[in-house]
Amino acid sequence: MANTLLTIGMITRKALAVLENNLVTTKQINREYDKSYAVAGAKIGNVLNIRKPPRFIRTDGQGLQLQDVTETSVPLTLTTQAQRSFVFSSADLALDIDDFSERFVEPATASLANQVDYDVLQQFVNVFSEVGTPGTVPNTLLAYLNGGVALSNQAAPNGQRALIIGPQMQATIVDALKGLFQSSERISEQYDSGNMGLAIGCKWSMDQNVPSFTTGALGGTPIVSANQSGSNIATTGWTASTKVLNQGDVVTFAGCFGVNPQSRQTFSGPSGAQLAQWVVTADVTSDGSGNATIPISGPSGFGIITAGPFQTASAVPTTSGAVTLSGAASTGPSPRGLMFHKNAFSLACADLPMPNGVDMADRISDDQLGISIRLVRAYDINTDRFPLREDFLYGVSTIYPELACRIAS
Repeated sequence: MANTLLTIGMITRKALAVLENNLVTTKQINREYDKSYAVAGAKIGNVLNIRKPPRFIRTDGQGLQLQDVTETSVPLTLTTQAQRSFVFSSADLALDIDDFSERFVEPATASLANQVDYDVLQQFVNVFSEVGTPGTVPNTLLAYLNGGVALSNQAAPNGQRALIIGPQMQATIVDALKGLFQSSERISEQYDSGNMGLAIGCKWSMDQNVPSFTTGALGGTPIVSANQSGSNIATTGWTASTKVLNQGDVVTFAGCFGVNPQSRQTFSGPSGAQLAQWVVTADVTSDGSGNATIPISGPSGFGIITAGPFQTASAVPTTSGAVTLSGAASTGPSPRGLMFHKNAFSLACADLPMPNGVDMADRISDDQLGISIRLVRAYDINTDRFPLREDFLYGVSTIYPELACRIAS
C-alpha cells in the first residue's frame, strides 16, 4: 500500500508538539498569546503592555483617607522572529510522519526551543536578589532555601515556584542529598533521570542554558557620595578610569535595608536586618577621579524609594557608606541558577502573516500553551526539492523581578 503524502498541516502540528516538549524554562513562566494579532498578522515591534496592580499603604481610623491609585505596566515587545529552515525532496514527502519528524522536524524545532529557553534565562540580568557564593557550587539545601526566603520576603506566592539549575549544580546537589527529597518511588527516578522533581516548594529542572556571569572588577574602596534615592546612585572611591561593575552585578549600600512590599517591614536574617540588593543595569566605568554613578533596579523595576505605596527600601544609603558587591571581584564565569514564581517572567507570542504565492502554508496557535508557529513550504522546480521554513515570533520580558532570585554557583 502506497504511503500517504505528508501535508503541511501534519508537519506543523508535529512541530508544535516537538517545540512544547523541548521547552524547559519556558514551561515554568507566564506565557501570553494575543488574539488581536491573529487578524492581520503581527510584525516585529508590536508591544503588549502588561498591566500591574496598584499598591496601597496602610491607613487607620474612621475618617475617609483617600489614596491616589497608580497603575503601572511593563512593555513586552515582540522583538524576535526565530527561524529554522531546511529542504527536502519530493520523495521525502512519502515518509511516515514519525520518520519525517525524526529527520527534519525534531532537529529544527529542538534548536528553536533551545533558543527560546536561552532568551528566557538571559532575563537573569534584571533580577536583583542573589544568594549563594559566586564560584562555589552549592552542595547543601541552604542556598536554595535562602532563595525561597528572598522570594517570600518580596511577598511571592507559595505556589507555582520553579527552580532552574545547570548540569553541575544539579549533579552536586542530587549527589549530596540523594534519598532525602522524595518517596522511595521518586528516589529511584532521581537515579534514572538526574532530576530531583519537587522539593522545598519548587519544581526543580535542569537546563543547559543556565547563564554564566562574571562579577565586576570592583577596584578601590567605593562609598556612596551623599544621601540619595532613585535609580542612579553617585559613588566615589573607585580605582580611577576603570570598568568597575558589569551589567548584572548585584550590589548593596550601607544603611539601605530591604522591606516587604506589603507590610513595609525591614527584612531580617540570622545577623539582623538585611541590606536591600540592587541589580546594576549597565556597565559602570569610573572617571579619572574615581567617581562613578551606578544605575540600579530593584522591586518592580524601581530604584530606591523610601516611602509611599511603592516603597523599596527602609532608608537612603548612608553618606560615605560602603558599596558592596555580591561575590568576590572578577569571579567567573560561573552559573546563575534561577528560582522564580511563574509571573516573574513572561513570554509572548503572536501570529505571523500567511504569505501568498507559495506551495503550502499553515499556522498552528495554542492559547493554553501560549505558542503560535508558522510553517511555509515552497517548491524549487530546478532541483525538485521543497524548501520549508519554520517561524516563531516572540518576546520575553521580566514582569516582576521581585518574584525571582539568582542562585550563584
